[in-house]
Amino acid sequence: MAVPCLSFVSLYGRFLRRCLTAAGLSSQTIEIDDDTTIHFYGPTAATSKPPLILIHGFGPRSIWQWRPQISFFAREFDLYVPDLVFFGDSYTKSPERSEIFQAFSVAKLLEKLGIHRYSVVGTSYGGFVAYRIASMWPERVEKVVIASSAVNMRRSDNSELLKRAKMERIEDLMLPTAAVQLRTSMGLSVCRRLYMPDFVLNDFIDEVLIVWGDHDQIFLLERAIELKKSLGENARLEIMKNTSHVPHLERAGHFNTIVYNFLRGL
Repeated sequence: MAVPCLSFVSLYGRFLRRCLTAAGLSSQTIEIDDDTTIHFYGPTAATSKPPLILIHGFGPRSIWQWRPQISFFAREFDLYVPDLVFFGDSYTKSPERSEIFQAFSVAKLLEKLGIHRYSVVGTSYGGFVAYRIASMWPERVEKVVIASSAVNMRRSDNSELLKRAKMERIEDLMLPTAAVQLRTSMGLSVCRRLYMPDFVLNDFIDEVLIVWGDHDQIFLLERAIELKKSLGENARLEIMKNTSHVPHLERAGHFNTIVYNFLRGL
């Protein structure tokens, strides 16, 4: 079979590498312990700019999900964009699979890099990881942004999600093996959650930004409103109109402005 001479993935990969280079980031890998190796994109050396951690959701590599934010925020922040374990080139021999383990892995990476105070932005599944980091290490996290991530999700929400997708198994949405499954997954931008959080974030973090698309079909807008009520006065909810589960890609400029103003206290 002839190999196609043009590949969108290859061409876009080259474009992303140019964007990373322009933003002062490079591909790096660190063994955070005997079992786990984390790949990330970050500056070759820390500067005086405040550190900002971008945590991706399910889907392609982290830089595919954060490219518009990398180009925008690199001007005023030292960006660190890790691949979560089992995504990209991050891997582990540990049997752990929870978002708590992912949070520990990201926190260990930052410790290895000598970064002890930072802000974190997480989208979809990455929002669950950011939530855990902020709750377990409140002394390290300055501000946290939870984007399209229903950390207050109920067990029954998975069933409702499968009904909307007209599928029977959550695995087929999360890890599609056929084109039709992938098309449905991409259309819904799927992320899962299996249990309610066991604490309230405003007990730990002074400032929380919640960003949500008004047409999100994965985590419905009602979850964002409920989450805002749970977090109280410490939280700010920004609803982005005419967007779904990936507002940071659908309306990147508007998303970037919302997050920038929050991080800068504007």
